[in-house]
Amino acid sequence: MAINSVNTTNETASASKAASSAKNNQSLTQEDFFSLLSAQLSMQDPSNPVDNDQMIAQMASFSTVDGIGKLNDQIVNLNTVMTSSQALQASGLVGQKVLVPAGAGYLSAEDNAIKGVISTPSPVPSIKVSVTDEAGQVVKTFTVDGSAGGNVDMSWDGTDNSGKPMASGIYNISANATIDGEAQDLAVSTYGHVSSVSLNSSSGAVLNVRGIGGVRLADVLAVTEA
Repeated sequence: MAINSVNTTNETASASKAASSAKNNQSLTQEDFFSLLSAQLSMQDPSNPVDNDQMIAQMASFSTVDGIGKLNDQIVNLNTVMTSSQALQASGLVGQKVLVPAGAGYLSAEDNAIKGVISTPSPVPSIKVSVTDEAGQVVKTFTVDGSAGGNVDMSWDGTDNSGKPMASGIYNISANATIDGEAQDLAVSTYGHVSSVSLNSSSGAVLNVRGIGGVRLADVLAVTEA
């Protein structure tokens, strides 16, 4: 009986130590779990032992939680690798021009024209394009052949309606056409010069496009030489 008393005391101390360790670390390790389980089994009432199904359920629950924890760690590592890969890919676009879903472009001495793409759901005889300055004033209107339908190339030469070159700055481009007898605004995407790349914790790599601002790498529609 004395030996059993000593064993029981040691097991109780071991269980208390495991519980204290788990409390201090705010987490239960696999070693702590099995220490507690061993203490539970050794101190159970012989007339009312722990049900096997309950014990297996406890072990399965811990294994599931432990597995989820490890999976979360792997996902974090994977996200880190993907972010680094995305940043490396994005850095190669610095100095290039990218097509982004924005109706704004930057006109400068180096880029004296703004090019883009107009998306139309069906072929149309003509697409009207309007260019406005930062004050909202229309400086140029012209038409583009939309008979091919789909994505139609568009280019503004940087001049106003009288043929005078416009000053450097941001200009907005809009397009509309008559489809099935109704005037509809069409989506416009423009090419912009990538000046730098930033890393954002929530959206990953962000391209800083001149005149447009930050654009997520996932939103880039096409890439062309500067």
